[in-house]
Amino acid sequence: MTARILVVENNPLNLKLVRDVLQIAGHDVIEAHSGEEALTIAQDAAPDLVLMDLQLPGIDGTETLRQLRQGLLDGDTPVVAVTAFAMAEDRERVVRAGFDGHIAKPISVRELPDLVSGYLAMGGRGDG
Repeated sequence: MTARILVVENNPLNLKLVRDVLQIAGHDVIEAHSGEEALTIAQDAAPDLVLMDLQLPGIDGTETLRQLRQGLLDGDTPVVAVTAFAMAEDRERVVRAGFDGHIAKPISVRELPDLVSGYLAMGGRGDG
């Protein structure tokens, strides 16, 4: 299943890794380097999934999510946090903030396509 995926990541190496893996898996990848850029792109791009780093310059991932949920995204569009914080309480905090799940860094290139497919198929109700 081909999907349009908005990847919000300010680290160029992480962004390249995610973009390359998702493009090889057949997805259309749109890049944003900040929360502000993600908000602008989401208005026009209508992504099927958003993968968002939590630590961004300017507004952080949680605030970007809050603004996206205020009408910039279709209500069914999953937004998944991508974070190096991998403890159980970190995952709980991500879900409480309104994210549909989380993907831990460092990102596994083997697991990423399946994780993304799961979020797309389950409408973001996975737990990454």
